[in-house]
Amino acid sequence: MDELSALPPEGPRKDPRRIRTISVNSMRSVQASAVARSHIDYEKPEILAPTPRQPITGSRHLIEHGAQWLNTVSHSPESSRPVSPTSPHRRSSTLSGLSVRFPTSMSSLHAAVDAAVGPADKEAEHAMAKRWIRWMHKRGMKAWVIPCSLLASACIKFCVGLGSYSGKGTPPIFGDYEAQRHWMELTIHMPIRRWYTYDLQYWGLDYPPLTAYVSWLCGIVAHRLEPSWVALDKSRGIETEASKVFMRLTVVLLDAVIYVPALVMFTRIWEPSRSKRTQNLALATLLFQPALLLIDFGHFQYNSVMLGFTLFAINAFALEQDLFGAFCFVLSLGFKQMALYYAPAIGGYLLAKCIYLGSVNGGKLFLRLAFITSLTFLVLFIPFLPPFAPLSAIYDPISRIFPFGRGLFEDKVANFWCASNVVFKWKNWASSTFLIKLSAALTALGFLPSVIVFCRVAWQTRLFDGQKPSLHTPILPLLPYALLSCSMSFFLFSFQVHEKTILLPMLPVTLLLSHAPLDSTIFGWGVLANNVAVFSMWPLLKRDGLGVPYIALTILWNRFLGYNPLRLPSRSFIQLLSIAAYAAAFGLHVLEFLITPPARYPDLFAVLNVLISTPIFVLLWLWSIKCGVEASWAIVGLGSTTSRPNRTSVASDDEKTAVHSRPVSLGVAQGRRRVPFGTENDSKTDET
Repeated sequence: MDELSALPPEGPRKDPRRIRTISVNSMRSVQASAVARSHIDYEKPEILAPTPRQPITGSRHLIEHGAQWLNTVSHSPESSRPVSPTSPHRRSSTLSGLSVRFPTSMSSLHAAVDAAVGPADKEAEHAMAKRWIRWMHKRGMKAWVIPCSLLASACIKFCVGLGSYSGKGTPPIFGDYEAQRHWMELTIHMPIRRWYTYDLQYWGLDYPPLTAYVSWLCGIVAHRLEPSWVALDKSRGIETEASKVFMRLTVVLLDAVIYVPALVMFTRIWEPSRSKRTQNLALATLLFQPALLLIDFGHFQYNSVMLGFTLFAINAFALEQDLFGAFCFVLSLGFKQMALYYAPAIGGYLLAKCIYLGSVNGGKLFLRLAFITSLTFLVLFIPFLPPFAPLSAIYDPISRIFPFGRGLFEDKVANFWCASNVVFKWKNWASSTFLIKLSAALTALGFLPSVIVFCRVAWQTRLFDGQKPSLHTPILPLLPYALLSCSMSFFLFSFQVHEKTILLPMLPVTLLLSHAPLDSTIFGWGVLANNVAVFSMWPLLKRDGLGVPYIALTILWNRFLGYNPLRLPSRSFIQLLSIAAYAAAFGLHVLEFLITPPARYPDLFAVLNVLISTPIFVLLWLWSIKCGVEASWAIVGLGSTTSRPNRTSVASDDEKTAVHSRPVSLGVAQGRRRVPFGTENDSKTDET
């Protein structure tokens, strides 16, 4: 309704009313009656009952804070006497020299509401997760937040699993779904020594032994339920409804056993001082990450198992359980070799921890770590070592795990090699051996800054004989940024990269994002990275028939977080970069929908996708290095003096780099915490 609708009809009024003088406090009732008066038929006089003071639907905040909305304070005690209807004419009432105007239509009333609601309230209004968690806490159901989040996450995973998958109905090779099923068939029918040599042309096993052992266990269960699902050779390409349900259940159950508990532990261990609401919000952010949901529960893989073991290792390091952390990370490596993307960061952290503890205690820790790591690898590979097999048998899994003969990259992946290959054909210019060495050198240069930062901080904060270590190692805040920079370095520059390996950098960047304020730089980079990661996998998802989940999960997650690039710091680099990236991605989708690529360039849109995504990933890699360096400055300063912080938090701010200041908590940017929702003084004790 516009303002003209609130004006009286032309001509003399037939039912003139006496205008009452009211106090400022009673103006709340006038707001409620203003809307009712706009519907009065002025041609037919009628008797109106006094209007009690009741809040207008949708304007509760305005009514409760009427004095602030009017930019005045109360000058008289609140009257309990109801106010009679007044004229709908726009007029002002002067009281103690103060002129007050009343809204005369719903549009002007909504404008007043928007003016009264602050920016923080508007952010909370758009964040579905925050609003829901606040609603649960206010109604005494905070104990049900985590169970409901886990249940909703499981429902979404099952819904995604109802769709298509990799290689569906595409004989003779099919896709990743058939590969995982075939490995179950292979491991229960073949002796261990033949696992890595049997029929390599049809999805030969090329993952480390822990994946083979898990496939063996799943194969035993499948064989007991229905032997035809895993019959040797005869079951190839089987796509019965029952077998698909079983395969989907294996992914969901392994995810629930390993990855989900690791997420819950992370939100409790790394941010113990934050409120329960903030911890629950971080958990919800991590549970609904779209990239992992699309690949594991849509495309079909078990990446959450590898990521879960890595996350258990990170949690163990935060608890000063370095030996258990090393054990968990070896399990991650033993499940998928892609966990090597994290190896420089994990190894650099443990080496720096040994330096920090000093020559005696550090040396002891180094020997223990070497023993645990070697023993765990030995147990994983023992079926391929003497006396169970000849020494040469170890070559079979190693050659399959590191397939250097496959080429520099597969398909169209958004990394340095594929993007630069558009103008510079690497395979025509250099041999495969040279490209392997070049990619290894560039990858090492990419993660070297993180290792140097670790060692520098550890050396300058090292303990001398007789000193006791602090509660948390000073180098711990550097770990999330090191994981991000190292994994991005591998993704951009290493040999034989798949588009799905972008999931590894997305784990640390989402961990940082999970506790960041909505208007912080960390939040902007985190959401941009996740959205571009999903976009970079669009050619793969399109080929798998996952277009609807791609759109639905991306929109749901952004709406869930209350993300809007226009709310980022105005005219900041991250805001301009986000708007440009989203505009380019949306434009490419429109072109792909309207135009068929020419026969000469069938991969035109896939290449354009690479050219849009790769610069974002390069900038993300550089940003992670920058944040790691700034975090080290916050711990030890710019000089060479040795700092002895008594206690450090678990992550560092990307912008607050005061010399010798203590690093702030994970996801905190611009020197302030995420604003608690519900009450301003929401403390941890209120949530327990």
